[in-house]
Amino acid sequence: MVGEVLDMASAPTEDEQSVRQFVTSMTDEERMLVVLNSELYEGNWDEMLADLRGRLDGHPYIFKLAHRIEDDLDRIARLREFEGDSGVKLSDYVKLET
Repeated sequence: MVGEVLDMASAPTEDEQSVRQFVTSMTDEERMLVVLNSELYEGNWDEMLADLRGRLDGHPYIFKLAHRIEDDLDRIARLREFEGDSGVKLSDYVKLET
């Protein structure tokens, strides 16, 4: 697995259960995007999206994803929407495995 799903409180609230369910359903690609966003963009999805779109347009970019930038843009939209709807930062729940 790309990112480790961190343990949450032993008696989670309904909101925490929703977050846990979302985080455990995330793909490895989505976990990697959360980690990269946290590590390279300090949690700023706008900067990450601008970087990926710039890469697609042939402009300079900060990091190189292996492939499927269009898919990553869709994944980011899903992750960002969840963060906005739930009021959490996914990087609080997914960390890079060491």
